[in-house]
Amino acid sequence: MIFKKYSNIEEYIADVFDILMTDEARNNLLISILIDNKRDTVADWLLSAVTDDAGNILLIALCTPPYNILLCGTGCEIDDSVLELLASELKRINFFPPGIIAESVLARRFSDIYCGVSGSVWKMTMAVMRLDNLSEYKKAPGFCRMLNEDDLAFAPSWEYAFCVDCNLPLYKLTDIEERIKTRIGMNVHYIWDDDKPAAQAVFGRNTPNGAAISWVYTPPENRGKGYATSVVAELCKAILQSGKTFCCLFADVANPASCAVYRKLGFYDVCVVDEIKFNKT
Repeated sequence: MIFKKYSNIEEYIADVFDILMTDEARNNLLISILIDNKRDTVADWLLSAVTDDAGNILLIALCTPPYNILLCGTGCEIDDSVLELLASELKRINFFPPGIIAESVLARRFSDIYCGVSGSVWKMTMAVMRLDNLSEYKKAPGFCRMLNEDDLAFAPSWEYAFCVDCNLPLYKLTDIEERIKTRIGMNVHYIWDDDKPAAQAVFGRNTPNGAAISWVYTPPENRGKGYATSVVAELCKAILQSGKTFCCLFADVANPASCAVYRKLGFYDVCVVDEIKFNKT
């Protein structure tokens, strides 16, 4: 087996992209990173793969610091020796990712090999969900609109609360506000309004044939009224009407209420992934 580290992203894309596209929704995060035209540099990225002796890719590994390493198997059963080679090579080149996101079994096996069974902390389990056709649903009172300047009075707090609920890294409200400002006028940040803002959903990432939905949030006092269902449905409609063939998202499996909202609209499970943080290397 061979550990291959790429210095040229176009060469990397040429080698791995068709493999990832065999299941576009499952691999939506990896794909969207590779086709992101807004990236400034890839100098500190890890673009790598493990191949067999004939050059066939067995495992794809991508990391964009300071984020977690992403792993993707290529259809064959991943032997521990493949994961052991990746783990040893990461240490050899002094590349130390903070954690991993991958399908659950793969994430846990690699974590145990890389830093030992007591050297990592499970963070969350997420279902990758896909929607091809929007199901009928009961529309909530109110209407859907786009984010505007006035929404900066509450939207940063909503996204901070989303991060708390989902156990995501927490950033200063001022930093969140600056990120949200970039969405104004872009028609990507949807607000459901029922006399006042009630819920939100955001057009997240693109893949060639799909789009990912993120930042779905309803304040506690507005939950159970169908607002999230309605705003996600409006965003899904827009994505499908734009010519995309599917929508996808990551749903926290520990939040059955939100998963039920998505399934009601026609989303179905593609796979389950784990996020695991590494305590040591």
